[in-house]
Amino acid sequence: MEILIILLGIFIDRITKIWAVQNLAQFSQIVIIKDIFSFLYLENRGAAFGILQNRVSLLTIITIMVVSGMIFYMVKHGFKSSMVKISFSLIISGALGNLIDRLVYGYVVDFISVHFKDIYYFPIFNVADILVVVGTILLLFCLLKEEKYEN
Repeated sequence: MEILIILLGIFIDRITKIWAVQNLAQFSQIVIIKDIFSFLYLENRGAAFGILQNRVSLLTIITIMVVSGMIFYMVKHGFKSSMVKISFSLIISGALGNLIDRLVYGYVVDFISVHFKDIYYFPIFNVADILVVVGTILLLFCLLKEEKYEN
């Protein structure tokens, strides 16, 4: 199940990024919901929220180490909880999706823009970022739930 989730996550991320490169790079913006949601092509040469700009090698090494550690832990220890397996799989697929971008393009393709008029703009993101965030929230929920039952 984990391998299927990882491969599906990477596939969806790649397809959406290929679409963004082929279609959004030539437009300034595709508005989906005026003043709230749009597709806007961005080449992110850093990490989350634009930190570590132009540190592609460092980010690549960190990603490989983290993903390798997660895979090693999953194989060596396994998990009783399906939700923990799913959360790790989502995080790994998102991390690998952005790693592929760094290796192929030298940057990560971001294209999802959520904002409120011109007042607030959330940093532009992609499907891989969604996978990492959802996986992390799910993992946190599992850990808090487990801690609650242990006390």
